[in-house]
Amino acid sequence: ESVLQSRVRQVEESRGKRPAAFTDFRKLLEDRSIDAVSIATPNHWHALMGIWACQAGKDAYVEKPCSHNIFEARQLVAAARKYNRIVQHGTNARAGAALRDGIDKVRSGLIGDVYMARGLCFKWRDTIGRTPDEPAPAGVDYNLWLGPAEKRPFSRNRFHYNWHWNWAYGNGDIGNQGIHEMDIARWGLGVRYPSKISSMGGHFMFDDDQQTPNTQVATFEFDEGGKKRLLVFEVRHWISNHEAGIGEGKGTNTVGNTFYGSNGYMAIDGYEKYRTYLGKGREPGPAMSEGGSNWKNFIQAVRSRNREDLNAEIEEGRLSTELVHLANIAYRLGRTLHFDPETLSIRGDEEANRMFTRDYRAPFVVPEKV
Repeated sequence: ESVLQSRVRQVEESRGKRPAAFTDFRKLLEDRSIDAVSIATPNHWHALMGIWACQAGKDAYVEKPCSHNIFEARQLVAAARKYNRIVQHGTNARAGAALRDGIDKVRSGLIGDVYMARGLCFKWRDTIGRTPDEPAPAGVDYNLWLGPAEKRPFSRNRFHYNWHWNWAYGNGDIGNQGIHEMDIARWGLGVRYPSKISSMGGHFMFDDDQQTPNTQVATFEFDEGGKKRLLVFEVRHWISNHEAGIGEGKGTNTVGNTFYGSNGYMAIDGYEKYRTYLGKGREPGPAMSEGGSNWKNFIQAVRSRNREDLNAEIEEGRLSTELVHLANIAYRLGRTLHFDPETLSIRGDEEANRMFTRDYRAPFVVPEKV
Protein backbone atom coordinates (compact mmCIF):
# COMPACT_ATOMS: atom_id res chain seq x y z
CA GLU A 1 0.00 0.00 0.00
CA SER A 2 2.84 2.42 0.81
CA VAL A 3 4.53 1.66 -2.54
CA LEU A 4 1.21 2.06 -4.36
CA GLN A 5 0.58 5.47 -2.86
CA SER A 6 4.11 6.66 -3.59
CA ARG A 7 3.61 5.69 -7.26
CA VAL A 8 0.29 7.54 -7.30
CA ARG A 9 2.06 10.67 -6.10
CA GLN A 10 4.79 10.28 -8.73
CA VAL A 11 2.24 10.05 -11.53
CA GLU A 12 0.29 12.99 -10.16
CA GLU A 13 3.43 15.12 -9.95
CA SER A 14 4.60 14.23 -13.46
CA ARG A 15 1.21 14.27 -15.21
CA GLY A 16 -0.78 16.74 -13.17
CA LYS A 17 -3.61 14.27 -12.64
CA ARG A 18 -4.14 11.79 -9.82
CA PRO A 19 -4.71 8.26 -11.15
CA ALA A 20 -7.11 5.74 -9.67
CA ALA A 21 -5.41 3.22 -7.40
CA PHE A 22 -6.30 -0.41 -6.76
CA THR A 23 -4.91 -2.90 -4.27
CA ASP A 24 -6.87 -5.82 -5.71
CA PHE A 25 -6.23 -6.46 -9.42
CA ARG A 26 -9.72 -7.91 -9.79
CA LYS A 27 -11.24 -4.54 -8.90
CA LEU A 28 -9.09 -2.82 -11.51
CA LEU A 29 -10.40 -5.20 -14.16
CA GLU A 30 -13.96 -4.09 -13.42
CA ASP A 31 -13.12 -0.59 -14.67
CA ARG A 32 -14.34 -0.51 -18.27
CA SER A 33 -12.37 2.66 -19.00
CA ILE A 34 -9.10 0.69 -18.79
CA ASP A 35 -8.00 -0.75 -22.14
CA ALA A 36 -4.69 -2.38 -21.24
CA VAL A 37 -2.73 -3.47 -18.18
CA SER A 38 0.90 -4.10 -17.26
CA ILE A 39 1.66 -7.12 -15.09
CA ALA A 40 4.99 -6.88 -13.25
CA THR A 41 4.29 -8.90 -10.12
CA PRO A 42 6.26 -11.84 -8.75
CA ASN A 43 6.32 -14.71 -11.26
CA HIS A 44 3.67 -16.83 -9.54
CA TRP A 45 1.03 -14.19 -10.39
CA HIS A 46 1.96 -13.44 -14.03
CA ALA A 47 -0.17 -15.95 -15.91
CA LEU A 48 -3.28 -15.80 -13.74
CA MET A 49 -3.41 -12.02 -13.91
CA GLY A 50 -2.84 -12.21 -17.66
CA ILE A 51 -5.70 -14.69 -18.06
CA TRP A 52 -8.01 -12.54 -15.94
CA ALA A 53 -7.09 -9.50 -18.03
CA CYS A 54 -7.94 -11.31 -21.27
CA GLN A 55 -11.23 -12.52 -19.82
CA ALA A 56 -12.05 -8.93 -18.84
CA GLY A 57 -11.38 -7.70 -22.38
CA LYS A 58 -8.07 -5.99 -21.57
CA ASP A 59 -4.85 -6.17 -23.54
CA ALA A 60 -1.80 -6.98 -21.44
CA TYR A 61 1.94 -6.49 -21.21
CA VAL A 62 3.05 -9.52 -19.18
CA GLU A 63 6.51 -9.44 -17.69
CA LYS A 64 8.97 -12.25 -18.13
CA PRO A 65 8.76 -15.12 -17.60
CA CYS A 66 5.09 -15.20 -18.55
CA SER A 67 4.35 -17.95 -16.04
CA HIS A 68 5.53 -19.81 -12.98
CA ASN A 69 5.15 -23.17 -14.72
CA ILE A 70 4.46 -24.69 -18.15
CA PHE A 71 0.71 -25.26 -17.71
CA GLU A 72 0.15 -21.60 -16.89
CA ALA A 73 2.02 -20.38 -19.96
CA ARG A 74 -0.13 -22.49 -22.24
CA GLN A 75 -3.33 -21.33 -20.55
CA LEU A 76 -2.29 -17.70 -20.95
CA VAL A 77 -1.81 -18.14 -24.70
CA ALA A 78 -5.17 -19.94 -24.90
CA ALA A 79 -6.85 -16.99 -23.18
CA ALA A 80 -5.16 -14.47 -25.47
CA ARG A 81 -6.45 -16.37 -28.50
CA LYS A 82 -9.95 -17.03 -27.16
CA TYR A 83 -10.58 -13.39 -26.28
CA ASN A 84 -8.59 -11.96 -29.20
CA ARG A 85 -6.33 -9.86 -27.01
CA ILE A 86 -3.02 -8.16 -27.70
CA VAL A 87 -0.53 -9.67 -25.25
CA GLN A 88 3.13 -8.65 -25.27
CA HIS A 89 5.82 -10.55 -23.38
CA GLY A 90 8.45 -8.64 -21.43
CA THR A 91 11.42 -10.00 -23.38
CA ASN A 92 12.21 -6.45 -24.41
CA ALA A 93 15.47 -7.26 -26.23
CA ARG A 94 13.31 -8.06 -29.27
CA ALA A 95 12.57 -4.34 -29.60
CA GLY A 96 16.22 -3.38 -30.08
CA ALA A 97 17.03 -2.26 -33.62
CA ALA A 98 20.54 -3.70 -33.37
CA LEU A 99 19.32 -7.07 -32.16
CA ARG A 100 16.65 -7.28 -34.84
CA ASP A 101 19.29 -6.53 -37.45
CA GLY A 102 21.75 -8.96 -35.89
CA ILE A 103 19.25 -11.82 -35.71
CA ASP A 104 18.33 -11.19 -39.35
CA LYS A 105 22.01 -11.54 -40.24
CA VAL A 106 22.38 -14.74 -38.23
CA ARG A 107 19.35 -16.30 -39.89
CA SER A 108 20.37 -15.13 -43.37
CA GLY A 109 23.75 -16.87 -43.17
CA LEU A 110 26.28 -14.13 -42.37
CA ILE A 111 28.21 -16.39 -39.99
CA GLY A 112 27.47 -19.53 -41.99
CA ASP A 113 25.60 -22.59 -40.80
CA VAL A 114 24.73 -21.83 -37.16
CA TYR A 115 25.09 -24.85 -34.91
CA MET A 116 25.10 -23.35 -31.40
CA ALA A 117 23.83 -20.36 -29.45
CA ARG A 118 25.11 -19.54 -25.99
CA GLY A 119 23.49 -17.21 -23.47
CA LEU A 120 25.19 -15.96 -20.35
CA CYS A 121 24.24 -14.20 -17.14
CA PHE A 122 27.14 -13.33 -14.88
CA LYS A 123 25.71 -11.26 -12.02
CA TRP A 124 27.21 -10.84 -8.59
CA ARG A 125 24.61 -12.08 -6.11
CA ASP A 126 25.68 -11.95 -2.48
CA THR A 127 24.16 -14.11 0.23
CA ILE A 128 20.60 -13.28 1.27
CA GLY A 129 21.25 -14.60 4.77
CA ARG A 130 18.44 -16.00 6.85
CA THR A 131 15.29 -14.26 8.06
CA PRO A 132 12.70 -15.55 10.53
CA ASP A 133 8.97 -15.88 10.04
CA GLU A 134 7.23 -12.77 11.32
CA PRO A 135 4.01 -10.77 10.93
CA ALA A 136 3.59 -9.13 7.53
CA PRO A 137 4.45 -5.41 7.56
CA ALA A 138 1.66 -2.87 7.84
CA GLY A 139 0.22 -2.02 4.45
CA VAL A 140 0.95 -5.45 2.93
CA ASP A 141 -2.06 -7.56 1.93
CA TYR A 142 -0.12 -10.77 2.37
CA ASN A 143 -2.99 -13.08 1.46
CA LEU A 144 -3.32 -11.28 -1.87
CA TRP A 145 0.45 -11.28 -2.37
CA LEU A 146 0.56 -15.06 -1.90
CA GLY A 147 -2.29 -15.51 -4.36
CA PRO A 148 -1.94 -18.93 -6.05
CA ALA A 149 0.91 -20.05 -3.77
CA GLU A 150 0.47 -22.13 -0.64
CA LYS A 151 -0.30 -20.31 2.59
CA ARG A 152 2.69 -19.90 4.85
CA PRO A 153 3.99 -17.28 7.32
CA PHE A 154 5.56 -14.07 6.06
CA SER A 155 9.36 -13.87 5.86
CA ARG A 156 11.39 -11.05 4.31
CA ASN A 157 13.49 -13.55 2.36
CA ARG A 158 10.35 -14.81 0.66
CA PHE A 159 9.19 -11.26 -0.13
CA HIS A 160 10.59 -8.55 -2.43
CA TYR A 161 13.25 -8.97 -3.96
CA ASN A 162 14.31 -12.37 -2.72
CA TRP A 163 11.14 -14.19 -3.76
CA HIS A 164 13.09 -14.82 -7.00
CA TRP A 165 15.15 -17.42 -5.14
CA ASN A 166 12.22 -19.37 -3.65
CA TRP A 167 10.57 -22.07 -5.76
CA ALA A 168 7.07 -21.17 -4.56
CA TYR A 169 7.18 -17.74 -6.20
CA GLY A 170 10.22 -17.47 -8.48
CA ASN A 171 12.30 -19.48 -10.91
CA GLY A 172 15.86 -18.48 -10.01
CA ASP A 173 18.15 -16.34 -12.14
CA ILE A 174 17.44 -18.51 -15.18
CA GLY A 175 13.86 -17.21 -14.96
CA ASN A 176 14.76 -13.74 -13.78
CA GLN A 177 17.53 -12.83 -16.25
CA GLY A 178 18.12 -15.96 -18.29
CA ILE A 179 14.74 -15.80 -20.00
CA HIS A 180 16.06 -12.79 -21.96
CA GLU A 181 19.17 -14.54 -23.23
CA MET A 182 17.43 -17.84 -23.95
CA ASP A 183 14.75 -15.98 -25.89
CA ILE A 184 17.42 -14.26 -28.00
CA ALA A 185 19.18 -17.59 -28.55
CA ARG A 186 15.99 -19.41 -29.57
CA TRP A 187 15.02 -16.48 -31.82
CA GLY A 188 18.35 -16.60 -33.63
CA LEU A 189 18.32 -20.37 -34.03
CA GLY A 190 14.77 -20.26 -35.37
CA VAL A 191 13.60 -23.17 -33.20
CA ARG A 192 10.56 -23.94 -31.05
CA TYR A 193 10.78 -27.12 -28.96
CA PRO A 194 13.91 -28.92 -27.75
CA SER A 195 14.22 -32.69 -27.98
CA LYS A 196 16.62 -33.10 -25.06
CA ILE A 197 17.17 -30.95 -21.95
CA SER A 198 19.90 -31.20 -19.31
CA SER A 199 20.76 -28.86 -16.45
CA MET A 200 23.15 -28.95 -13.54
CA GLY A 201 24.43 -26.54 -10.95
CA GLY A 202 23.89 -25.68 -7.31
CA HIS A 203 23.82 -23.05 -4.61
CA PHE A 204 27.49 -22.44 -3.89
CA MET A 205 29.47 -20.51 -1.26
CA PHE A 206 26.54 -19.48 0.94
CA ASP A 207 24.42 -21.16 3.62
CA ASP A 208 21.22 -19.15 3.52
CA ASP A 209 17.51 -19.21 2.65
CA GLN A 210 17.97 -19.37 -1.12
CA GLN A 211 16.45 -22.49 -2.73
CA THR A 212 17.26 -21.89 -6.40
CA PRO A 213 20.76 -22.41 -7.85
CA ASN A 214 23.10 -19.44 -8.05
CA THR A 215 25.29 -21.32 -10.53
CA GLN A 216 23.59 -23.25 -13.32
CA VAL A 217 24.24 -24.57 -16.81
CA ALA A 218 21.35 -25.63 -19.04
CA THR A 219 21.74 -27.36 -22.40
CA PHE A 220 18.99 -27.84 -24.98
CA GLU A 221 19.27 -29.98 -28.09
CA PHE A 222 17.01 -29.17 -31.04
CA ASP A 223 16.41 -31.53 -33.97
CA GLU A 224 13.81 -29.53 -35.90
CA GLY A 225 13.98 -29.91 -39.67
CA GLY A 226 16.41 -32.79 -39.35
CA LYS A 227 19.18 -30.41 -38.29
CA LYS A 228 20.81 -30.60 -34.86
CA ARG A 229 21.43 -27.34 -33.01
CA LEU A 230 22.44 -26.57 -29.44
CA LEU A 231 21.32 -23.83 -27.07
CA VAL A 232 23.41 -23.40 -23.94
CA PHE A 233 22.69 -21.03 -21.08
CA GLU A 234 24.84 -20.34 -18.03
CA VAL A 235 24.35 -18.47 -14.75
CA ARG A 236 27.35 -17.49 -12.63
CA HIS A 237 26.85 -15.62 -9.38
CA TRP A 238 30.28 -14.34 -8.40
CA ILE A 239 33.71 -13.25 -9.66
CA SER A 240 34.03 -14.23 -13.31
CA ASN A 241 35.77 -13.48 -16.59
CA HIS A 242 34.17 -11.83 -19.62
CA GLU A 243 33.50 -13.82 -22.79
CA ALA A 244 33.76 -12.67 -26.41
CA GLY A 245 34.13 -9.09 -25.17
CA ILE A 246 30.61 -9.13 -23.73
CA GLY A 247 30.31 -6.83 -20.73
CA GLU A 248 33.87 -5.53 -20.79
CA GLY A 249 34.12 -2.13 -19.16
CA LYS A 250 30.72 -2.49 -17.51
CA GLY A 251 31.74 -3.62 -14.04
CA THR A 252 30.62 -6.83 -12.40
CA ASN A 253 27.40 -7.73 -14.21
CA THR A 254 27.43 -9.25 -17.69
CA VAL A 255 24.59 -10.52 -19.86
CA GLY A 256 24.71 -11.45 -23.52
CA ASN A 257 24.70 -14.05 -26.25
CA THR A 258 27.06 -15.66 -28.72
CA PHE A 259 26.05 -17.40 -31.94
CA TYR A 260 28.54 -19.83 -33.51
CA GLY A 261 28.48 -20.68 -37.21
CA SER A 262 30.64 -22.34 -39.85
CA ASN A 263 31.95 -18.93 -41.01
CA GLY A 264 32.37 -17.05 -37.73
CA TYR A 265 30.52 -15.91 -34.65
CA MET A 266 28.34 -13.06 -33.42
CA ALA A 267 28.63 -11.57 -29.92
CA ILE A 268 25.56 -9.76 -28.56
CA ASP A 269 26.37 -7.46 -25.65
CA GLY A 270 23.29 -6.81 -23.54
CA TYR A 271 20.18 -5.89 -25.51
CA GLU A 272 21.40 -3.16 -27.84
CA LYS A 273 24.71 -4.08 -29.46
CA TYR A 274 26.28 -6.81 -31.58
CA ARG A 275 29.63 -7.50 -33.25
CA THR A 276 30.62 -10.19 -35.73
CA TYR A 277 33.92 -11.94 -36.41
CA LEU A 278 34.28 -13.76 -39.71
CA GLY A 279 36.50 -16.47 -41.17
CA LYS A 280 39.43 -18.32 -39.67
CA GLY A 281 41.14 -15.00 -39.06
CA ARG A 282 38.13 -13.77 -37.04
CA GLU A 283 38.13 -10.52 -38.98
CA PRO A 284 35.67 -7.88 -37.70
CA GLY A 285 32.43 -7.94 -39.68
CA PRO A 286 29.14 -6.02 -39.44
CA ALA A 287 28.36 -4.43 -36.08
CA MET A 288 25.59 -2.22 -34.75
CA SER A 289 24.48 -0.45 -31.57
CA GLU A 290 20.89 0.77 -31.26
CA GLY A 291 18.01 0.08 -28.88
CA GLY A 292 14.25 0.28 -29.13
CA SER A 293 11.05 0.34 -27.06
CA ASN A 294 8.98 -2.76 -26.41
CA TRP A 295 6.40 -0.53 -24.75
CA LYS A 296 6.01 1.69 -27.80
CA ASN A 297 5.59 -1.43 -29.90
CA PHE A 298 2.92 -2.74 -27.51
CA ILE A 299 0.88 0.48 -27.68
CA GLN A 300 1.13 0.50 -31.47
CA ALA A 301 -0.22 -3.06 -31.58
CA VAL A 302 -3.03 -2.20 -29.16
CA ARG A 303 -4.08 0.47 -31.65
CA SER A 304 -3.65 -1.66 -34.77
CA ARG A 305 -5.37 -4.74 -33.23
CA ASN A 306 -2.88 -6.93 -35.06
CA ARG A 307 -0.89 -9.28 -32.85
CA GLU A 308 1.61 -9.83 -35.68
CA ASP A 309 2.78 -6.25 -35.09
CA LEU A 310 4.17 -7.27 -31.69
CA ASN A 311 7.90 -7.78 -31.20
CA ALA A 312 7.36 -10.35 -28.44
CA GLU A 313 3.89 -11.81 -28.95
CA ILE A 314 2.86 -14.06 -26.08
CA GLU A 315 3.27 -17.28 -28.08
CA GLU A 316 6.96 -16.45 -28.57
CA GLY A 317 7.14 -15.60 -24.88
CA ARG A 318 5.57 -18.94 -23.99
CA LEU A 319 8.06 -20.92 -26.05
CA SER A 320 11.03 -19.24 -24.38
CA THR A 321 9.44 -19.38 -20.93
CA GLU A 322 9.00 -23.14 -21.30
CA LEU A 323 12.77 -23.46 -21.75
CA VAL A 324 13.19 -21.91 -18.29
CA HIS A 325 10.81 -24.40 -16.74
CA LEU A 326 12.22 -27.42 -18.57
CA ALA A 327 15.74 -26.51 -17.44
CA ASN A 328 14.62 -26.14 -13.83
CA ILE A 329 12.74 -29.44 -13.91
CA ALA A 330 15.87 -31.18 -15.26
CA TYR A 331 17.97 -29.49 -12.56
CA ARG A 332 15.62 -30.35 -9.70
CA LEU A 333 15.20 -33.98 -10.78
CA GLY A 334 18.88 -34.40 -11.62
CA ARG A 335 18.33 -36.07 -14.96
CA THR A 336 18.07 -35.44 -18.69
CA LEU A 337 14.58 -34.90 -20.10
CA HIS A 338 13.38 -36.08 -23.51
CA PHE A 339 10.67 -33.79 -24.86
CA ASP A 340 7.99 -34.92 -27.31
CA PRO A 341 7.00 -32.02 -29.61
CA GLU A 342 3.80 -33.83 -30.61
CA THR A 343 2.36 -34.40 -27.13
CA LEU A 344 4.21 -31.42 -25.60
CA SER A 345 5.28 -33.57 -22.68
CA ILE A 346 8.30 -35.46 -21.34
CA ARG A 347 8.66 -38.96 -22.72
CA GLY A 348 8.49 -41.70 -20.09
CA ASP A 349 8.80 -39.43 -17.05
CA GLU A 350 5.57 -38.83 -15.15
CA GLU A 351 7.40 -37.18 -12.26
CA ALA A 352 8.71 -34.54 -14.65
CA ASN A 353 5.30 -34.09 -16.27
CA ARG A 354 3.68 -33.51 -12.88
CA MET A 355 6.04 -30.56 -12.44
CA PHE A 356 4.39 -28.82 -15.41
CA THR A 357 1.82 -27.47 -12.94
CA ARG A 358 1.27 -26.90 -9.21
CA ASP A 359 -1.43 -27.08 -6.54
CA TYR A 360 -3.33 -23.79 -6.52
CA ARG A 361 -4.79 -22.04 -3.50
CA ALA A 362 -8.43 -21.10 -3.99
CA PRO A 363 -9.73 -18.75 -5.24
CA PHE A 364 -6.47 -17.98 -7.10
CA VAL A 365 -6.64 -20.94 -9.47
CA VAL A 366 -5.32 -20.99 -13.03
CA PRO A 367 -8.31 -22.51 -14.86
CA GLU A 368 -8.29 -25.66 -16.97
CA LYS A 369 -10.78 -23.92 -19.24
CA VAL A 370 -10.04 -20.26 -19.88
